[in-house]
Amino acid sequence: MRNRLFFLAAVLVLIHVRSVQAQTADPIHGRPGVQPPAPADTAYTLLRPDRVFDGEQMHDDWVVLVHGRTIAAAGPVARINIPAGTTTLDFKGATLLPGLIEGHSHLFLHPYNEVSWNDQVLKESRAERVARAVVHARQTLLAGFTTTRDLGTEGAMYDDVGLKQAIDKGVIPGPHILCATRAIVATGSYGPKELAYDLESPHGAAEADGLEGVTREVRTQIGKGADLIKVYVDYRWGVNGSSAPTFTVEELKKIVEVASSSGREVVVHSGTTEGMRRAIEAGVNTIEHGDGGTPELFAAMKAKGIALCPTLAAGDAITQYSGWRKGIDPEPLRLHQKRELFKQALASGVTICMGGDVGVFTHGNNALEMEDMVDYGMKPIDVLRSATSVNADVFGIANRAGRIRYKIAADMVLVEGDPTANISQVRKIIWVMKDGVFYHPDLAR
Repeated sequence: MRNRLFFLAAVLVLIHVRSVQAQTADPIHGRPGVQPPAPADTAYTLLRPDRVFDGEQMHDDWVVLVHGRTIAAAGPVARINIPAGTTTLDFKGATLLPGLIEGHSHLFLHPYNEVSWNDQVLKESRAERVARAVVHARQTLLAGFTTTRDLGTEGAMYDDVGLKQAIDKGVIPGPHILCATRAIVATGSYGPKELAYDLESPHGAAEADGLEGVTREVRTQIGKGADLIKVYVDYRWGVNGSSAPTFTVEELKKIVEVASSSGREVVVHSGTTEGMRRAIEAGVNTIEHGDGGTPELFAAMKAKGIALCPTLAAGDAITQYSGWRKGIDPEPLRLHQKRELFKQALASGVTICMGGDVGVFTHGNNALEMEDMVDYGMKPIDVLRSATSVNADVFGIANRAGRIRYKIAADMVLVEGDPTANISQVRKIIWVMKDGVFYHPDLAR
Protein backbone atom coordinates (compact mmCIF):
# COMPACT_ATOMS: atom_id res chain seq x y z
CA MET A 1 0.00 0.00 0.00
CA ARG A 2 2.84 2.36 0.87
CA ASN A 3 4.51 1.84 -2.49
CA ARG A 4 1.21 2.40 -4.27
CA LEU A 5 0.72 5.69 -2.44
CA PHE A 6 4.27 6.69 -3.30
CA PHE A 7 3.73 6.14 -7.00
CA LEU A 8 0.38 7.92 -6.96
CA ALA A 9 2.04 10.86 -5.24
CA ALA A 10 4.87 10.82 -7.77
CA VAL A 11 2.41 10.86 -10.67
CA LEU A 12 0.50 13.78 -9.15
CA VAL A 13 3.73 15.71 -8.58
CA LEU A 14 4.86 15.16 -12.18
CA ILE A 15 1.46 16.26 -13.49
CA HIS A 16 1.74 19.35 -11.30
CA VAL A 17 5.28 20.05 -12.51
CA ARG A 18 4.12 19.89 -16.11
CA SER A 19 1.20 22.25 -15.56
CA VAL A 20 2.10 24.96 -13.06
CA GLN A 21 3.77 28.25 -13.95
CA ALA A 22 6.71 29.71 -12.01
CA GLN A 23 5.61 31.38 -8.79
CA THR A 24 7.08 34.11 -6.63
CA ALA A 25 8.21 31.86 -3.76
CA ASP A 26 11.74 30.49 -3.47
CA PRO A 27 12.34 27.75 -6.11
CA ILE A 28 15.82 26.99 -4.79
CA HIS A 29 14.54 25.09 -1.77
CA GLY A 30 11.52 23.49 -3.40
CA ARG A 31 8.85 24.90 -1.10
CA PRO A 32 5.26 23.89 -1.83
CA GLY A 33 3.85 25.33 -5.03
CA VAL A 34 7.16 26.55 -6.43
CA GLN A 35 8.19 23.71 -8.73
CA PRO A 36 9.35 25.19 -12.05
CA PRO A 37 7.26 24.09 -15.02
CA ALA A 38 8.46 21.44 -17.42
CA PRO A 39 8.40 23.00 -20.88
CA ALA A 40 5.75 21.80 -23.30
CA ASP A 41 6.82 21.06 -26.86
CA THR A 42 6.08 24.64 -27.91
CA ALA A 43 7.12 26.39 -24.68
CA TYR A 44 10.42 28.07 -23.90
CA THR A 45 11.98 28.24 -20.46
CA LEU A 46 14.96 30.44 -19.63
CA LEU A 47 17.14 29.20 -16.75
CA ARG A 48 19.18 31.89 -15.05
CA PRO A 49 21.54 30.50 -12.33
CA ASP A 50 24.61 32.26 -10.91
CA ARG A 51 26.94 29.87 -12.77
CA VAL A 52 26.77 27.45 -15.67
CA PHE A 53 29.27 24.63 -16.10
CA ASP A 54 28.97 23.69 -19.76
CA GLY A 55 30.83 20.38 -19.42
CA GLU A 56 34.22 21.96 -20.02
CA GLN A 57 34.33 25.41 -18.41
CA MET A 58 32.52 27.32 -15.69
CA HIS A 59 30.76 30.52 -16.82
CA ASP A 60 29.34 33.41 -14.82
CA ASP A 61 26.32 35.32 -16.14
CA TRP A 62 25.23 32.60 -18.56
CA VAL A 63 21.66 31.57 -19.20
CA VAL A 64 20.23 28.44 -20.80
CA LEU A 65 17.14 28.42 -23.01
CA VAL A 66 15.20 25.16 -23.08
CA HIS A 67 12.67 24.31 -25.78
CA GLY A 68 10.80 21.06 -25.34
CA ARG A 69 13.29 18.22 -24.91
CA THR A 70 16.39 20.10 -26.05
CA ILE A 71 18.63 23.06 -25.29
CA ALA A 72 17.78 25.89 -27.67
CA ALA A 73 20.64 28.19 -26.64
CA ALA A 74 23.28 28.72 -23.96
CA GLY A 75 25.54 31.66 -23.28
CA PRO A 76 25.51 35.31 -22.19
CA VAL A 77 21.96 36.63 -22.16
CA ALA A 78 22.85 39.48 -24.54
CA ARG A 79 23.67 36.96 -27.26
CA ILE A 80 20.46 34.94 -27.00
CA ASN A 81 17.24 35.68 -28.82
CA ILE A 82 14.57 35.05 -26.20
CA PRO A 83 11.15 34.37 -27.73
CA ALA A 84 8.10 36.22 -26.49
CA GLY A 85 6.24 34.34 -23.77
CA THR A 86 9.36 32.63 -22.44
CA THR A 87 9.15 31.66 -18.75
CA THR A 88 12.22 32.90 -16.88
CA LEU A 89 13.42 31.11 -13.74
CA ASP A 90 16.10 32.71 -11.56
CA PHE A 91 18.25 30.59 -9.25
CA LYS A 92 20.46 32.75 -7.08
CA GLY A 93 23.50 31.08 -5.57
CA ALA A 94 23.12 27.98 -7.76
CA THR A 95 25.18 26.24 -10.43
CA LEU A 96 23.70 24.55 -13.49
CA LEU A 97 25.55 21.47 -14.75
CA PRO A 98 25.02 19.00 -17.58
CA GLY A 99 23.25 15.89 -16.38
CA LEU A 100 25.96 13.78 -14.74
CA ILE A 101 27.01 10.51 -16.37
CA GLU A 102 27.67 7.46 -14.20
CA GLY A 103 30.43 5.47 -15.92
CA HIS A 104 30.17 2.17 -14.03
CA SER A 105 26.95 0.99 -12.41
CA HIS A 106 25.13 -2.25 -11.65
CA LEU A 107 21.46 -1.39 -11.29
CA PHE A 108 20.63 -5.03 -10.51
CA LEU A 109 22.93 -5.17 -7.47
CA HIS A 110 22.64 -3.60 -4.04
CA PRO A 111 25.30 -3.12 -1.33
CA TYR A 112 27.19 -6.24 -0.31
CA ASN A 113 26.85 -5.42 3.38
CA GLU A 114 23.08 -5.94 2.91
CA VAL A 115 23.30 -9.19 0.94
CA SER A 116 26.48 -10.76 -0.44
CA TRP A 117 27.03 -10.85 -4.19
CA ASN A 118 26.76 -14.65 -4.15
CA ASP A 119 23.41 -14.59 -2.37
CA GLN A 120 22.02 -11.87 -4.63
CA VAL A 121 22.78 -14.00 -7.69
CA LEU A 122 21.78 -17.35 -6.15
CA LYS A 123 18.88 -16.51 -3.86
CA GLU A 124 17.12 -13.36 -5.03
CA SER A 125 14.43 -13.94 -7.65
CA ARG A 126 14.55 -12.18 -11.00
CA ALA A 127 11.30 -10.43 -10.02
CA GLU A 128 12.89 -9.07 -6.85
CA ARG A 129 16.00 -7.98 -8.70
CA VAL A 130 13.98 -6.12 -11.33
CA ALA A 131 11.92 -4.45 -8.60
CA ARG A 132 15.11 -3.32 -6.90
CA ALA A 133 16.51 -2.08 -10.22
CA VAL A 134 13.42 0.10 -10.75
CA VAL A 135 14.08 1.77 -7.40
CA HIS A 136 17.80 2.08 -8.13
CA ALA A 137 17.10 3.74 -11.49
CA ARG A 138 14.92 6.38 -9.82
CA GLN A 139 17.55 6.99 -7.12
CA THR A 140 20.22 7.41 -9.79
CA LEU A 141 18.23 9.99 -11.72
CA LEU A 142 17.31 11.98 -8.64
CA ALA A 143 20.97 12.06 -7.60
CA GLY A 144 21.64 14.09 -10.75
CA PHE A 145 22.81 11.27 -13.02
CA THR A 146 20.76 11.43 -16.20
CA THR A 147 22.82 8.75 -17.98
CA THR A 148 24.43 5.57 -16.67
CA ARG A 149 26.63 2.93 -18.25
CA ASP A 150 25.33 -0.26 -16.63
CA LEU A 151 28.06 -2.87 -16.87
CA GLY A 152 26.40 -6.22 -16.40
CA THR A 153 23.24 -7.57 -14.82
CA GLU A 154 25.18 -10.15 -12.76
CA GLY A 155 22.85 -13.06 -13.36
CA ALA A 156 19.72 -11.10 -14.31
CA MET A 157 20.18 -11.99 -17.97
CA TYR A 158 18.95 -9.26 -20.36
CA ASP A 159 16.63 -7.51 -17.91
CA ASP A 160 18.63 -4.27 -18.22
CA VAL A 161 17.32 -3.95 -21.78
CA GLY A 162 13.73 -4.17 -20.55
CA LEU A 163 14.49 -1.66 -17.79
CA LYS A 164 15.95 0.74 -20.35
CA GLN A 165 12.91 0.36 -22.58
CA ALA A 166 10.51 1.00 -19.69
CA ILE A 167 12.37 4.20 -18.84
CA ASP A 168 12.50 5.35 -22.47
CA LYS A 169 8.73 4.78 -22.79
CA GLY A 170 8.05 6.83 -19.66
CA VAL A 171 6.71 3.89 -17.66
CA ILE A 172 9.15 4.57 -14.80
CA PRO A 173 11.61 7.40 -14.03
CA GLY A 174 15.29 6.71 -14.53
CA PRO A 175 18.42 7.70 -16.43
CA HIS A 176 19.29 6.96 -20.02
CA ILE A 177 20.98 3.53 -19.87
CA LEU A 178 23.86 2.10 -21.86
CA CYS A 179 23.35 -1.66 -21.44
CA ALA A 180 26.03 -4.36 -21.28
CA THR A 181 23.49 -7.17 -20.67
CA ARG A 182 25.20 -10.31 -19.29
CA ALA A 183 28.94 -9.52 -19.69
CA ILE A 184 31.36 -12.20 -20.93
CA VAL A 185 33.70 -14.43 -18.90
CA ALA A 186 35.92 -17.40 -19.63
CA THR A 187 34.48 -20.77 -18.65
CA GLY A 188 35.21 -21.66 -15.04
CA SER A 189 36.52 -18.24 -14.07
CA TYR A 190 33.48 -16.49 -12.61
CA GLY A 191 31.04 -17.09 -9.80
CA PRO A 192 29.02 -17.90 -7.90
CA LYS A 193 30.85 -21.06 -6.78
CA GLU A 194 28.87 -21.72 -3.64
CA LEU A 195 27.50 -25.12 -4.60
CA ALA A 196 29.32 -28.46 -4.81
CA TYR A 197 31.59 -28.82 -7.83
CA ASP A 198 29.39 -31.60 -9.23
CA LEU A 199 26.40 -29.23 -9.32
CA GLU A 200 25.83 -26.54 -11.93
CA SER A 201 25.04 -23.23 -10.24
CA PRO A 202 23.69 -20.06 -11.89
CA HIS A 203 26.41 -17.82 -13.28
CA GLY A 204 26.85 -14.09 -12.94
CA ALA A 205 27.88 -13.67 -16.59
CA ALA A 206 27.92 -15.51 -19.94
CA GLU A 207 30.71 -18.04 -20.48
CA ALA A 208 32.44 -18.18 -23.86
CA ASP A 209 35.72 -19.64 -25.13
CA GLY A 210 37.75 -19.68 -28.33
CA LEU A 211 37.34 -17.47 -31.37
CA GLU A 212 34.09 -19.09 -32.45
CA GLY A 213 32.63 -19.04 -28.95
CA VAL A 214 33.36 -15.39 -28.21
CA THR A 215 32.13 -14.37 -31.67
CA ARG A 216 28.81 -16.11 -31.08
CA GLU A 217 28.40 -14.63 -27.60
CA VAL A 218 29.16 -11.07 -28.69
CA ARG A 219 26.65 -11.35 -31.51
CA THR A 220 24.07 -12.90 -29.20
CA GLN A 221 24.34 -10.06 -26.72
CA ILE A 222 24.14 -7.47 -29.50
CA GLY A 223 21.03 -9.19 -30.80
CA LYS A 224 19.48 -9.08 -27.32
CA GLY A 225 19.99 -5.33 -27.07
CA ALA A 226 23.50 -4.70 -25.71
CA ASP A 227 24.80 -1.17 -26.31
CA LEU A 228 28.33 -2.27 -25.46
CA ILE A 229 30.26 -5.43 -24.62
CA LYS A 230 31.68 -6.03 -21.13
CA VAL A 231 34.50 -8.58 -20.73
CA TYR A 232 36.37 -9.90 -17.70
CA VAL A 233 39.98 -10.13 -18.91
CA ASP A 234 41.05 -11.49 -15.54
CA TYR A 235 39.41 -12.71 -12.36
CA ARG A 236 40.03 -14.48 -9.07
CA TRP A 237 40.48 -17.96 -10.58
CA GLY A 238 44.22 -18.30 -10.10
CA VAL A 239 45.95 -20.55 -7.60
CA ASN A 240 44.40 -20.13 -4.15
CA GLY A 241 41.89 -17.63 -5.53
CA SER A 242 44.45 -15.17 -6.83
CA SER A 243 43.60 -12.92 -9.76
CA ALA A 244 44.84 -14.19 -13.11
CA PRO A 245 44.19 -13.48 -16.81
CA THR A 246 41.34 -15.33 -18.50
CA PHE A 247 41.11 -14.67 -22.23
CA THR A 248 44.00 -14.83 -24.68
CA VAL A 249 45.00 -11.80 -26.70
CA GLU A 250 43.58 -13.48 -29.81
CA GLU A 251 40.20 -14.00 -28.13
CA LEU A 252 40.14 -10.38 -26.95
CA LYS A 253 41.04 -9.10 -30.40
CA LYS A 254 38.18 -11.11 -31.87
CA ILE A 255 35.76 -9.65 -29.32
CA VAL A 256 36.90 -6.14 -30.23
CA GLU A 257 36.70 -6.90 -33.94
CA VAL A 258 33.13 -8.23 -33.77
CA ALA A 259 31.85 -5.53 -31.41
CA SER A 260 33.47 -2.64 -33.26
CA SER A 261 32.11 -3.84 -36.59
CA SER A 262 28.66 -3.09 -35.15
CA GLY A 263 29.76 0.28 -33.76
CA ARG A 264 29.90 -0.94 -30.17
CA GLU A 265 32.61 -0.40 -27.60
CA VAL A 266 34.36 -3.04 -25.51
CA VAL A 267 34.70 -2.43 -21.77
CA VAL A 268 36.94 -4.68 -19.68
CA HIS A 269 37.21 -5.54 -16.02
CA SER A 270 40.88 -5.85 -15.10
CA GLY A 271 42.75 -6.11 -11.82
CA THR A 272 46.09 -7.54 -12.99
CA THR A 273 49.04 -6.17 -14.91
CA GLU A 274 48.97 -8.97 -17.49
CA GLY A 275 45.22 -8.64 -17.97
CA MET A 276 45.64 -4.93 -18.64
CA ARG A 277 48.51 -5.58 -21.05
CA ARG A 278 46.39 -8.01 -23.07
CA ALA A 279 43.42 -5.63 -23.09
CA ILE A 280 45.59 -2.77 -24.32
CA GLU A 281 47.09 -4.91 -27.06
CA ALA A 282 43.60 -5.96 -28.15
CA GLY A 283 42.49 -2.32 -28.43
CA VAL A 284 39.58 -2.17 -26.00
CA ASN A 285 37.85 1.14 -25.26
CA THR A 286 37.94 1.40 -21.47
CA ILE A 287 39.60 -0.49 -18.63
CA GLU A 288 37.63 -0.70 -15.38
CA HIS A 289 39.40 -0.77 -12.00
CA GLY A 290 42.94 -0.97 -13.43
CA ASP A 291 44.49 -2.24 -10.19
CA GLY A 292 47.39 -3.78 -12.10
CA GLY A 293 48.31 -0.46 -13.68
CA THR A 294 51.88 0.77 -14.07
CA PRO A 295 53.23 4.04 -15.49
CA GLU A 296 54.16 2.12 -18.65
CA LEU A 297 50.67 0.66 -19.06
CA PHE A 298 48.99 4.00 -18.43
CA ALA A 299 51.26 5.56 -21.07
CA ALA A 300 50.29 2.78 -23.49
CA MET A 301 46.61 3.40 -22.77
CA LYS A 302 47.04 7.10 -23.48
CA ALA A 303 48.85 6.35 -26.74
CA LYS A 304 46.02 4.08 -27.92
CA GLY A 305 43.17 6.26 -26.67
CA ILE A 306 42.01 3.78 -24.02
CA ALA A 307 40.37 5.37 -20.99
CA LEU A 308 40.61 4.31 -17.34
CA CYS A 309 37.58 4.05 -15.04
CA PRO A 310 39.25 3.59 -11.63
CA THR A 311 36.15 2.82 -9.46
CA LEU A 312 37.63 4.23 -6.26
CA ALA A 313 34.38 4.22 -4.30
CA ALA A 314 33.85 0.47 -4.62
CA GLY A 315 37.16 -0.31 -2.94
CA ASP A 316 36.39 2.28 -0.29
CA ALA A 317 33.00 0.65 0.43
CA ILE A 318 34.23 -2.96 0.45
CA THR A 319 37.02 -2.05 2.87
CA GLN A 320 34.49 -0.45 5.20
CA TYR A 321 32.31 -3.59 5.00
CA SER A 322 35.36 -5.47 6.31
CA GLY A 323 35.52 -3.27 9.39
CA TRP A 324 37.67 -0.30 8.38
CA ARG A 325 36.42 2.95 9.93
CA LYS A 326 37.00 5.70 7.40
CA GLY A 327 38.43 8.84 8.97
CA ILE A 328 39.28 6.98 12.18
CA ASP A 329 41.51 4.03 11.32
CA PRO A 330 44.73 4.27 9.27
CA GLU A 331 44.20 3.79 5.56
CA PRO A 332 44.62 0.10 4.66
CA LEU A 333 47.41 -0.97 2.31
CA ARG A 334 44.93 -1.82 -0.44
CA LEU A 335 43.54 1.71 -0.50
CA HIS A 336 46.99 3.26 -0.19
CA GLN A 337 48.07 1.29 -3.25
CA LYS A 338 44.97 2.43 -5.13
CA ARG A 339 45.76 6.03 -4.20
CA GLU A 340 49.27 5.67 -5.62
CA LEU A 341 47.94 4.07 -8.82
CA PHE A 342 45.52 6.95 -9.28
CA LYS A 343 48.36 9.43 -8.91
CA GLN A 344 50.33 7.53 -11.56
CA ALA A 345 47.33 7.60 -13.88
CA LEU A 346 46.91 11.34 -13.38
CA ALA A 347 50.59 11.95 -14.06
CA SER A 348 50.46 9.87 -17.25
CA GLY A 349 47.70 11.96 -18.81
CA VAL A 350 45.52 8.94 -19.56
CA THR A 351 41.84 9.83 -19.94
CA ILE A 352 40.03 9.16 -16.65
CA CYS A 353 36.31 8.43 -16.56
CA MET A 354 34.04 8.91 -13.57
CA GLY A 355 32.43 5.64 -12.53
CA GLY A 356 32.19 4.22 -9.05
CA ASP A 357 30.93 0.63 -9.52
CA VAL A 358 27.75 1.73 -7.77
CA GLY A 359 25.67 -1.21 -6.68
CA VAL A 360 28.61 -2.36 -4.61
CA PHE A 361 27.56 0.68 -2.58
CA THR A 362 24.21 2.48 -2.42
CA HIS A 363 22.51 3.73 -5.58
CA GLY A 364 21.92 7.47 -5.35
CA ASN A 365 25.26 7.84 -3.56
CA ASN A 366 27.05 8.04 -6.93
CA ALA A 367 28.74 11.30 -5.92
CA LEU A 368 30.98 9.31 -3.57
CA GLU A 369 33.22 8.48 -6.53
CA MET A 370 33.58 12.17 -7.39
CA GLU A 371 34.51 12.97 -3.81
CA ASP A 372 37.08 10.16 -3.76
CA MET A 373 38.61 11.38 -7.02
CA VAL A 374 39.19 14.79 -5.44
CA ASP A 375 40.52 13.18 -2.27
CA TYR A 376 42.94 11.13 -4.38
CA GLY A 377 44.35 14.23 -6.06
CA MET A 378 42.13 15.31 -8.97
CA LYS A 379 40.95 18.92 -9.24
CA PRO A 380 37.19 19.38 -8.73
CA ILE A 381 36.69 20.95 -12.16
CA ASP A 382 38.47 17.98 -13.77
CA VAL A 383 36.19 15.61 -11.86
CA LEU A 384 33.18 17.53 -13.20
CA ARG A 385 34.60 17.16 -16.69
CA SER A 386 35.08 13.43 -16.17
CA ALA A 387 31.47 13.06 -15.05
CA THR A 388 30.12 15.00 -18.04
CA SER A 389 31.99 15.78 -21.27
CA VAL A 390 34.80 13.24 -20.82
CA ASN A 391 32.40 10.36 -20.16
CA ALA A 392 30.22 11.49 -23.06
CA ASP A 393 33.19 11.57 -25.43
CA VAL A 394 34.58 8.22 -24.29
CA PHE A 395 31.19 6.48 -24.39
CA GLY A 396 30.34 7.81 -27.85
CA ILE A 397 27.31 9.85 -26.75
CA ALA A 398 28.70 13.39 -27.10
CA ASN A 399 26.01 14.25 -29.65
CA ARG A 400 23.30 13.96 -26.99
CA ALA A 401 24.81 14.23 -23.50
CA GLY A 402 27.62 15.59 -21.37
CA ARG A 403 27.51 19.28 -22.33
CA ILE A 404 25.21 22.28 -22.18
CA ARG A 405 25.01 23.50 -25.74
CA TYR A 406 22.66 24.00 -28.66
CA LYS A 407 20.59 20.97 -29.71
CA ILE A 408 21.91 18.70 -26.95
CA ALA A 409 19.20 16.94 -24.93
CA ALA A 410 17.94 19.08 -22.05
CA ASP A 411 19.55 16.88 -19.40
CA MET A 412 20.80 19.09 -16.58
CA VAL A 413 21.11 19.31 -12.82
CA LEU A 414 20.92 22.42 -10.64
CA VAL A 415 22.90 22.41 -7.38
CA GLU A 416 23.42 24.87 -4.57
CA GLY A 417 26.76 26.65 -4.40
CA ASP A 418 29.83 26.04 -6.53
CA PRO A 419 31.06 22.43 -6.92
CA THR A 420 34.41 23.61 -8.32
CA ALA A 421 35.08 25.02 -4.83
CA ASN A 422 33.65 21.99 -3.02
CA ILE A 423 32.84 18.89 -5.05
CA SER A 424 30.31 17.75 -2.43
CA GLN A 425 27.99 20.51 -3.62
CA VAL A 426 26.90 18.09 -6.36
CA ARG A 427 24.91 16.37 -3.61
CA LYS A 428 22.91 19.55 -2.86
CA ILE A 429 20.45 19.13 -5.68
CA ILE A 430 17.67 21.60 -6.29
CA TRP A 431 16.21 19.76 -9.27
CA VAL A 432 17.17 17.42 -12.07
CA MET A 433 16.05 17.85 -15.67
CA LYS A 434 15.91 14.98 -18.13
CA ASP A 435 14.65 15.52 -21.67
CA GLY A 436 13.24 18.87 -20.60
CA VAL A 437 11.23 17.48 -17.67
CA PHE A 438 11.95 18.57 -14.09
CA TYR A 439 12.33 16.04 -11.27
CA HIS A 440 12.55 17.14 -7.67
CA PRO A 441 14.83 15.23 -5.25
CA ASP A 442 11.94 14.88 -2.78
CA LEU A 443 10.66 12.14 -5.10
CA ALA A 444 13.53 10.00 -3.84
CA ARG A 445 11.99 9.84 -0.38
